[in-house]
Amino acid sequence: MQAGGKCFLVVEDDPAFSRVLTRGLRSRGFAVTLVTTAAQALPVAREVAPDCVILDLKLGSDSALPLIRPLRALSAATRICLLTGFASIATAIEAIKLGAHHYLAKPVHIDEILATLGCAAAANSPVEQPSLALRGRQHTLDDVEWRHILKTLRDCDGNISRAALALDMHRRTLQRKLAARNRGDRGAALSRVLRPPAKRLPP
Repeated sequence: MQAGGKCFLVVEDDPAFSRVLTRGLRSRGFAVTLVTTAAQALPVAREVAPDCVILDLKLGSDSALPLIRPLRALSAATRICLLTGFASIATAIEAIKLGAHHYLAKPVHIDEILATLGCAAAANSPVEQPSLALRGRQHTLDDVEWRHILKTLRDCDGNISRAALALDMHRRTLQRKLAARNRGDRGAALSRVLRPPAKRLPP
């Protein structure tokens, strides 16, 4: 029995990981198609019309980022989860801006992927309990963007104009984001950015 009729396209070139992932998805009642190269992804997506795509960022020597926008163009309803073993805030922001719904760092549990994509396993499917060690690794746009903003502000010594330029963002947009994140107090955000790190006491 397929879980809600959901169809998954898995784009993953790691044989061991793809085997575990596809087997786990099928055991939870989903239809799964696997491809292992970037070149295969779009033709197969046109053929199977997936509801969800699990996309590995690094496919051999290719990046999966250029696939995100064309995959979303095939169907605006398609949900995409990007997986990577090389977590990067800038890459996460770029992926989500291109249309990916979520960004997860490997290793990741199958149920965590399903939760980010809003999918539930079939009621009669045997489902393992999620690993506690892997919880809390989802990076949404808000969290990832905020970390990137803070790092850029630190690099610019709290100078909003320089940070906005580095972020390719209007100065007022950056000010609004800072104020919104700190309940209207932009100064509170800047004070945290510029606060010197705590000194370690000698042993």
